[in-house]
Amino acid sequence: MSDGPAFRTSLGTSDATSITLLGHDLADEIMGEVGFGELALWLVLRRRPEPGQVRVFEAVLASLADHGFVPTAIAARMTWLSAPDSLQGAVAAGILGGGSRYLGVTEDCGQFLARAVDELDDLPTDEDGWDDVARDVVSTARADKQIIPGLGHPTHTHDPRVERLATIAREADLFGPCMELFAAIGRVHGEIIGRTLPLNGAGVGGAALVDAGFPRHLLRGAALLARTAGVLGQVAEEVDHPIANDMYLSIHGRTDYVDPTTDTSETT
Repeated sequence: MSDGPAFRTSLGTSDATSITLLGHDLADEIMGEVGFGELALWLVLRRRPEPGQVRVFEAVLASLADHGFVPTAIAARMTWLSAPDSLQGAVAAGILGGGSRYLGVTEDCGQFLARAVDELDDLPTDEDGWDDVARDVVSTARADKQIIPGLGHPTHTHDPRVERLATIAREADLFGPCMELFAAIGRVHGEIIGRTLPLNGAGVGGAALVDAGFPRHLLRGAALLARTAGVLGQVAEEVDHPIANDMYLSIHGRTDYVDPTTDTSETT
C-alpha cells in the first residue's frame, strides 16, 4: 500500500475473492435478497431503510418512470436513430433533459415545501391549521411572482398519482408535514389565485420523498433514476418498433426556411 492519502468510503470495496457493499457481502447477502429500489435508497441513506421508506420510494419511482412521448423520450429515440451503436448515448440524452420543466418539479416541490415547513415555529395539528399555513405560502409565492411547484398539469385535470401516493404514505406512517402542506395547498390555492389547478404527481413525489427521509439535495436524482428505466424502455421499443425516423422526416418535410436577410420576425 502506498504512503499517499487514503480515500474514505462506506459504500463498496473489493479484494481478490470478495465484494463488500454497504458492509455486507454482495454475493451472499445482497444479490437475490435485496430489491433494487431498496438498494438504491440504502446507497443514498447509507443505512438500511425501513420497509415503509422503501415502499414510498419505489412508489415514487414507479410514478415517474415513463409518461409517453415527452421530450426525454423523444431525445432518447432520436439519439438512438443517429447513433444506434451508442446505447449509453441514447439513455444519457434522455436523462440530460431532466430539468425545471420535466422531472425537476420533484426536487423543486420537495424543497419548496420543506423550506416552508422549516419556517414554522410549530406544526399545525389539524387540517384547518395546515390550510392557514398554505394560504400564507401561496399568498407569499404569488406576491413574489414565484411559481408554486407541484400545482397544475398540462394534461391532467386530476392526477391519479397524487391520491395514490398519499394513501401509500399514510399506510407507511410517513404522511408528514410536507405531504400535509401539499394537500392543503391543493385545497386553498383556488381562493387566492382565482382558479383551481390540479396537484401533480411530480410534486407529490417530492413531498413524499422528503417526509420519507430522502435527502433534499438529491431529490432530482430520484426522478432521474426513475426516468432511466423509462428511457431504457423507450429505446427498447424503438429498436422493435421504430418511429424516430418518421418523427425526423415529419419535421424535415415541414421545414419553412426563411432567408435571414429578409426575416423581420422579432427575436428575444
